[in-house]
Amino acid sequence: MHFTTFVLPLLVTSLASAKSLSLFGSGQQPLDAKLDVPGDNPLQFCQTTSDYILLIQKVDLAPNPPKSGQKLLIEAAGTFTEEVEEGAYINLSVKYGLITLIRMRADLCDQMKEVDETCPLSGAKVIKKEVDIPKEVPPGKYTVLADVYTKDDEQITCLQATVHFG
Repeated sequence: MHFTTFVLPLLVTSLASAKSLSLFGSGQQPLDAKLDVPGDNPLQFCQTTSDYILLIQKVDLAPNPPKSGQKLLIEAAGTFTEEVEEGAYINLSVKYGLITLIRMRADLCDQMKEVDETCPLSGAKVIKKEVDIPKEVPPGKYTVLADVYTKDDEQITCLQATVHFG
């Protein structure tokens, strides 16, 4: 199983609900608590959320932090303040330490099919998704960034997380 198979559903679930990743260790301190995504997770918004189209109420991960070789349950809730149509996209970046593993652009509507949603996206959403985390995930620090836009390049949301696998 590819790392993107784990990362994309996790980020997308959190994006759609209103990308991955409660992968902060318990002793880590956030850089800016005002940017923390509500819920039991290590996600942070990239900036203040007043201009985002997706208002995320919460994202909960169980277990938090996730563990290699285990299932991860993601529950998320949020509201789209505008309708998001076909053509919306995610710019996804995953780094392992300083090395970029993934830099890709993915179709948001295609990814939403993984959580049984289809475009157009609008209104309140509650999503639950179970993801198998491969036991082969190499130990180390991962940095994940998911920047999400409409087909007209309006920002839907932007999420980031730092992930530590032991």
